[in-house]
Amino acid sequence: MIENDRNLIVDTGTLHENSHTRTERVYFEHTDFSGVVYHARYLDFMEHGRSDYVRMLGVHHSEMADGAYGESLAFAVHRMEVDFKASARIDDVLKVETERGTLKGLRLTFNQRIWREDQLLLEAVVTVVLINPEGKPRRFPAPLVEKMGVA
Repeated sequence: MIENDRNLIVDTGTLHENSHTRTERVYFEHTDFSGVVYHARYLDFMEHGRSDYVRMLGVHHSEMADGAYGESLAFAVHRMEVDFKASARIDDVLKVETERGTLKGLRLTFNQRIWREDQLLLEAVVTVVLINPEGKPRRFPAPLVEKMGVA
């Protein structure tokens, strides 16, 4: 849990040595007419997992945008490989796992899984890059690499 700028406690999941877990509840808005989670919503769940993971490592999107690493930067998804195994339904409680992958050149990977109890629903490899406001890729600055532990 972290304290935000309004001094409210926000549950952002659990940080592990090389990974992060958080829970997501499936609400009506996440589902299609049959009560099954719409496939694109899993991308939202994975984004929440990645964002909370890097935030817990001390990397804040707002600080990146404000130039904390020498220029305004943002993460951009470059590639996703998603393997859907089973469907989640309304009211399910899901566990989103995010593991730090590797940094090769300009690309950083994350390995992600979504579970319902002991059932694996989705596996994904997500590759991100850093971009400046003009959309140009940038190398990961050394202080950012250190915070994220991807050296």
